[in-house]
Amino acid sequence: MIPRRPLGRTGLDVSVLSLGAGPIPALMTAGTSDVQRAVLRRALQHGINWIDTAASYGGGRSEQNLGDSLRDLGALEGFHLATKVRLMPDQLAQRSIRDIVRDSVTGSLKRLGVERLALLQLHNSVTGDRGDLPTSLTVEDVLGPQGVCQAMQELQDEGIVDHLGLTGLGPVSALRELIASDRFATLQVPYHLLNPTAGEAAATGWIETDHGQIIDDCASAGLGVFAIRVYAGGAILGRPPAEHTYTTRFFPLDLYQRDARRAADLAATLPTGDTPQRAAVRFAIDNRAVTSAIIGFSETAHVDAAVAALPSGL
Repeated sequence: MIPRRPLGRTGLDVSVLSLGAGPIPALMTAGTSDVQRAVLRRALQHGINWIDTAASYGGGRSEQNLGDSLRDLGALEGFHLATKVRLMPDQLAQRSIRDIVRDSVTGSLKRLGVERLALLQLHNSVTGDRGDLPTSLTVEDVLGPQGVCQAMQELQDEGIVDHLGLTGLGPVSALRELIASDRFATLQVPYHLLNPTAGEAAATGWIETDHGQIIDDCASAGLGVFAIRVYAGGAILGRPPAEHTYTTRFFPLDLYQRDARRAADLAATLPTGDTPQRAAVRFAIDNRAVTSAIIGFSETAHVDAAVAALPSGL
């Protein structure tokens, strides 16, 4: 069974690998039910106890397929379930933040077939002005009166949500303000071999997003950290871009192409017998402030390979 680490101050112990149910590699949004169940079963066998999804993944298909598969396996109690809410500009123009959040969570619960969530995360980036990044909100939108945090805390007070979390995208100054508010328990952030800046200082001449060593801020504030994009959308593995990469505004094709070139250079420097996949898993988990690395799997062998890549002595 793979090791577990404390999830910040939540009181939960989470496996150092988590199952990501997003559109890359699309198992839960476009895979067959047989393979979905097989992957979930294998994850359980290895001791993986956390699943990350979102209302927006596949337009709700990820949550629906997860709920169906977990019920078929009798495994709803075997995992902590985390989902997300993303507030879209057209919604914000017509409805209150509270109603958007509550309706999103109601839909998530129905699709997953549960009455309670371990974690509800804000899926939007946070910036100086709305829309500085795709769908981004402001700090005031999140922390202000009738803001996102208040709406999420109401659900927490009602026993529908256990903990609240953030997506770590946007200017580091804005994220630090949210972390310092002491109203969130977790943060998920891109952290991988090709962009390590969430955990270390950016190299001289760095041109990609600088995540400002935000993991250190989380550790100081007692937040649990989930590493995302551990394989850089498949670029580290040398795989072709997923269909989602051709359409997403968040981690687009040009970034994938740059990462693929960097990954090829990296692979040439690895010791004999090592692989980019093993190196990527080790990198994320070697940072003790990272609670868990969220990885998407498209077949059972991928689960086995990620578990086999874990460093000894965790």
